[in-house]
Amino acid sequence: MNYVNPLLCYVRARLQRRLFMWFGGTILMTVLAVAGVFWATADGDGGFHREAERVHALASDRFARVWDAPAERDDLARAVSRELEVLVVLEDERAAPLASFGNACGGALPARHPGLRITRDGQTLGYVAFCADRYRSQPWKVGLALLVTALVIWTASAKVARRLSRPMGELARVATELGAGNFAARVRLDHRHRMGETAALAITMNDMAARIERHLAEQRELLAAVSHELRTPLARIRILTEMARDGGASDKTLDDLDREVMEMDALVGDLLASSRMDFNALSKRPLDAIEAASRALERAGADPAALVVERAGGGEGSAPIPVEADATLLGRALANLIDNARRHGGGVEALKVKRENGHVAFEVEDHGEGFAEGEEARVFEPFYRRGENGSLGLGLSLVKRIAEAHGGRAYAANRDEGGARVGVELPAVAEG
Repeated sequence: MNYVNPLLCYVRARLQRRLFMWFGGTILMTVLAVAGVFWATADGDGGFHREAERVHALASDRFARVWDAPAERDDLARAVSRELEVLVVLEDERAAPLASFGNACGGALPARHPGLRITRDGQTLGYVAFCADRYRSQPWKVGLALLVTALVIWTASAKVARRLSRPMGELARVATELGAGNFAARVRLDHRHRMGETAALAITMNDMAARIERHLAEQRELLAAVSHELRTPLARIRILTEMARDGGASDKTLDDLDREVMEMDALVGDLLASSRMDFNALSKRPLDAIEAASRALERAGADPAALVVERAGGGEGSAPIPVEADATLLGRALANLIDNARRHGGGVEALKVKRENGHVAFEVEDHGEGFAEGEEARVFEPFYRRGENGSLGLGLSLVKRIAEAHGGRAYAANRDEGGARVGVELPAVAEG
């Protein structure tokens, strides 16, 4: 049995009902407004009745001229009956029938039907009475027409309200499923709703769901990869510990143990740095780029002579190069660049610090084989592995995230003289 979310049903029904009532109220107000306009612009002096009296006066005058000539009077009555498609009854001064012309009327005329009084010099000559079925007022037909019109408009209002509320219900459904943890849910609209504000909202919600789903997938992949990566050094540490117990700890055993601990420490450092950026926990402060690069080489145990400082247009080599950054994250980025050169480039040939065009760049050059074609961009993807050395593939992707968190960028390229160049570029601050 399928579960029906009561909140979703309430939102959809309530919105549809409100739209329906709004449309119905709008129709009613429109009718009242039109009626008010007709009433306000109507002729208050009885213009219609005056026009009718003028027509009666004209007809009375025409019949009065030929009343004493029966043939001409009958021709006139016959012409009126034919042109107006009505029954014309001629009566004398006592209202007694003289002649009738035209089709019989649906109902008999009353015995003393006043009709149109024909006078001459104040004397009554007779009467002319008219009767026409097609001009008779039939209230039930008017009422039926109004009822059918109201039903058609009301039905159209219901369909419009249902059509407008349907995408809102779809959005509410997806929001409910996302809240329940189903991040694969997406808004699906038919072709009639693929334009306008509703479509824009649906696209935004789908993009949000896709980003959340992708982020969770990366987190799960990271957890699985880290678990795998940690098991290897932990297993080695356990073996080295057993060897130390059995035969004593040699210098080589202790070095191996220290190396495994350092590898685990680096991995944990990468994870902590990634978590800080996830929570936007950056602590930027002014730093000396040269000092930061020198400290990174020292911590990595690299040759301090590998540090090369370049300035646009020359300049004093010992002067600081200011940059505003998070010291911990910048140190992690430089450590990862140095570690990447060691793992894949045969060691660090140079760590260059350059200031130009309002940016400070840190570049690590190696003398390895360089990148394969198209690999320069892929090395910054999470979990991308170069070669078969079992690396997690988190180092350079973290470098890219750190650079972008500081408003800069990460880049990689092959050197003309051989080897590779990988670096980060951060916005510079004005020198004091």
